[in-house]
Amino acid sequence: MRKVLVRALGAVAGAASLAGVANGEEANTISEAISEGELIAEARLRYETFEQVGQNDADALTLRSRLGWQTGTWNGLTALVEFEDVRDLAGDYNDGIPPAEPYASIPDPPGTELNRLQLRWQVNQHLTTTLGRQTISFDDSRFLDASNSRQDARTLDALRADVTLGGLKATYAFVDHVNNTTAEYNDWESETHLLNVSQTFSDAFKLTGFAYMFDFDTPTVVNQSSRFLGVRATGKEIEAFGAEWGYAVSYANQEDYGSSTVEFGLDYMQASVSVEYGEWAAQLWYESLEGDGTRGFFVPIGSSNSFQGWAGAFSSKPADGVVDRNIMVSYAPQWALDYLGGLTFMARYYDFEAERTGADYGEEWDLAVGADITDNLEFSIERGDYDAGEGAGSPASRTRTRFVLQYRL
Repeated sequence: MRKVLVRALGAVAGAASLAGVANGEEANTISEAISEGELIAEARLRYETFEQVGQNDADALTLRSRLGWQTGTWNGLTALVEFEDVRDLAGDYNDGIPPAEPYASIPDPPGTELNRLQLRWQVNQHLTTTLGRQTISFDDSRFLDASNSRQDARTLDALRADVTLGGLKATYAFVDHVNNTTAEYNDWESETHLLNVSQTFSDAFKLTGFAYMFDFDTPTVVNQSSRFLGVRATGKEIEAFGAEWGYAVSYANQEDYGSSTVEFGLDYMQASVSVEYGEWAAQLWYESLEGDGTRGFFVPIGSSNSFQGWAGAFSSKPADGVVDRNIMVSYAPQWALDYLGGLTFMARYYDFEAERTGADYGEEWDLAVGADITDNLEFSIERGDYDAGEGAGSPASRTRTRFVLQYRL
């Protein structure tokens, strides 16, 4: 299938060369488009500690660097190439690559790889196609996420088409390779189809339907092949009582699909309400991932950091499912110093229980502070402290702390 995508890349380039002025060319020649491009450069230095009951404490000082180039546009074509390097500077931790080190897991192995290589063609004002190694994420990233929380981000070898007609937006993508977050050790071969269609009626109401058919050929993950069918409604900037409100409601069903050798059918539900008032913001959240006693609702390449707490207690979904109720409060003071732009404090409390049995799965506190030091440099401190519950199947207690300094050109 990889050869099919390579041939398709050539076909896109050839067709674009015939598009001419109709697509609004910005550069007169290919060399001009390249020379007028933009440098991609960033570095993320992170010190992370992880403590988990039953394992040796881990700590890791790692540096992620990215370097690339995005061209200008010629006959609707834009190209991008980006390399990524992760260095292990210090620490003792299990990086996820065999043989396993005798420490808790911080899955940031060292390595250098091609992170993105893509060709984008804006056919006209309604249709854009992208071919190659790229980042794809939909909606709140619950079911499909670039997983930028790890030093090695997830990218996909895919052919993507985006259609826009007024408030209607539709995206289809075919994925034949998943470049996962532990260098090249855990990459997956795939024949996956992704479809996401949304209609924005107003700021207060956007309706999205999606069908994600994940089919993995790699033997170790064939039983993660699954089909997601779902619907999502969101709204924002709704003014009431002197504040701005927002909401999100989602439902999805997951079933075995493609190469899977086991049968299952599981439901997902989520609802949240958010409010912003001056320097303050808050959110109430409910999420239910069903479990049937054999396996729980899972997300093969969905978000592993933005949901169910930073400590990562539920990165592997319990067989009895999990219900997550949480409340988040953030404060962005206007009195912040000039060299701490966008200074924000955040606290979030989680309460977990088993979806099928109601067993106590514990609680977690997440705390964070972050700010921009300059236009290009930012820092953040994040801490997730999970306390195990008394119910059968509860994950072990654990605490994760991250100190991050990130530069972007």
